[in-house]
Amino acid sequence: MLKITHSRNSDKEDHVLLEEYRTTGDLEVLGELYSRYMHLVYGLCLKYLQNRDDAGDAVMQIFEKLITEIDRHEIQKFKSWLYVLSKNYCLMQIRSEKSNDRKMDLWVQEQDDFVEFHPEMHPIDEEGIENHTALSECIEKLKTEQKDCVQLFYYQNWSYRQISEILHIDEKKVKSHLQNAKRNLKICLEG
Repeated sequence: MLKITHSRNSDKEDHVLLEEYRTTGDLEVLGELYSRYMHLVYGLCLKYLQNRDDAGDAVMQIFEKLITEIDRHEIQKFKSWLYVLSKNYCLMQIRSEKSNDRKMDLWVQEQDDFVEFHPEMHPIDEEGIENHTALSECIEKLKTEQKDCVQLFYYQNWSYRQISEILHIDEKKVKSHLQNAKRNLKICLEG
């Protein structure tokens, strides 16, 4: 966490330090002003972010934000302004996390709903398969689980997740059945 040692400015009022920082750009002056309320900022961040490490990081980030934000605002009461700045920072962090979580959820859902359409993955579209009757006969020779997975995946375009729900088996098992079925179909068709 940010460590600020008390200096010659410790007896100056907030508005005096604020004006001094604006005039000189001296980060030690800003650090002195910030250190007065750093424990409050940490408490606020801990309340919103609910994680000590994240709150500590936020205290540092908010100090860096002060450097750019102070000149953009007419600040009457530094403590109140800092509270609002800190709260807004935390809310933006939470919103960003939720957005990232939402993006991850969507990505996971897309992966779960992924259906392999690449021609090389679909036995019907493989080069050299001209006789669909032979393919149908080979599919009939597959084990029941493999045959069911092939029918649902290739002919009905169901995703791994959907097939696992229909057949009441794990998604990894669905993928395994499909891989084994493709291998067995290739052997059958070549034989």
